[in-house]
Amino acid sequence: MKEKLPSNEAIAKTVVAFSNTSGGKLIIGVNDNREIVGIEEDKIFEYEEKISSIINDLCYPTILPEIYAQNINGKVVLVIEVFRGSLLPYYLKNKGKLKGTYIRIGSTNRIADENMIAELQRQRLNKSFDEEINFEFEIKDIDLNIIYNEFKKINKKCDYDKLKNLKLIKNINGKDMPTNALLITLGKFDNTMIKCARFKGITKEIFIDKKEFDGNLFYNLENTIKFLQNHLNLNAEVEGLQLKEELEIPLLALREVLINAIIHRDYLRNSDIKVAIYDDIVEIVSPGGFPNGLTLEEVMNGRSEIRNKVLANLFRELNYVETWGSGIGKVKKICEEKNIKFEINETGNFVSIVFYRSKINTAEKPANNQRKTDGKPTENRRKTGGKPTDLTIQEEIIYDFVIKNKKINVKNAENILNIKSTRAKEILKNLTKKGILEKIGKTKGSYYILKNQH
Repeated sequence: MKEKLPSNEAIAKTVVAFSNTSGGKLIIGVNDNREIVGIEEDKIFEYEEKISSIINDLCYPTILPEIYAQNINGKVVLVIEVFRGSLLPYYLKNKGKLKGTYIRIGSTNRIADENMIAELQRQRLNKSFDEEINFEFEIKDIDLNIIYNEFKKINKKCDYDKLKNLKLIKNINGKDMPTNALLITLGKFDNTMIKCARFKGITKEIFIDKKEFDGNLFYNLENTIKFLQNHLNLNAEVEGLQLKEELEIPLLALREVLINAIIHRDYLRNSDIKVAIYDDIVEIVSPGGFPNGLTLEEVMNGRSEIRNKVLANLFRELNYVETWGSGIGKVKKICEEKNIKFEINETGNFVSIVFYRSKINTAEKPANNQRKTDGKPTENRRKTGGKPTDLTIQEEIIYDFVIKNKKINVKNAENILNIKSTRAKEILKNLTKKGILEKIGKTKGSYYILKNQH
């Protein structure tokens, strides 16, 4: 909304952004406080002609908006109504496709990167990234039994022809090749991981537990749900003579959000799905904004735009999805029934789902109420029976190991925690900063002992 006619380029950028996403209206005659100030009536035809010329001269392909005057409370405004185009992507002629393509995110125009431009081109052809053939892998090198076994679990038949019908495999020049959807499903892409963390308190300063699931999508989903079950409280209710226990945030709601994140995320973005548990909330973050310019209001009302068509269809065949667009509605209903606050946020190229925990475990105080060590020795650390109390679960395991075995190296830490080398080194380094451990040696044969042990 604008009080006066914006610059030529500002109009063109907005019109292009609307055409590339879900359309919109640019209203002339409304100030920054959303107050209707109107425009001079004798300027209407002049403005209409000028705006039409700007759009025609600066935008490509051709955009045909509706430009009309509207009387609101006795004041006249000029409305430029733009509809989502079918000749994507639209861009500024003078800047070209790579530098002149804009999309609409919230109330701002953002320049599209190469991945987004490619996505807009696929949308023009009604294609999705996941149905494209991938030439980096060959079918003979891929274990298809993972998918076959998922169908067996629900007593459905699945064979090689079924995978072709589902577009997980396509034939080109007489040779069968995998599509991106097949490789995504089997975890062959770098960014199919789900990263989970349980943080101490309400910030990311200290974590209690951390897991990274980097297998096929079914494995990742199953283990993420187990992680949530391990770190959320059980609420007990008496029904008749039976004691019924239920997770503080219903598992069905969590599962629906995770499935949505897996199906609808943007696999072109080099980022992973993240699940974070704090004392007060659970947050699930998925890379990629709402597809095709979908708005938050439309999502909450059950509208569905599928970014990954093949992937979505596979999950529907496996009974993970019942009806398109029903997932968020189901989550909303469950949360309302259980009186759980639930919200969706779209920020830049990410969508986050937040569940507010109904009951905070009183044994876990928020991190900002804890005394911080700031890497200093034991004078700032409370003790119980000689063991520091501000350790994470993983740090406690390391501490107990050193007490028993007198020393520990990176390989020991990897094995007892079942983690990767980089994470093991990070934990040992943190314990050193806290003044609990001391590193002996600087070569590959180095190890750690308790501070002041020797």
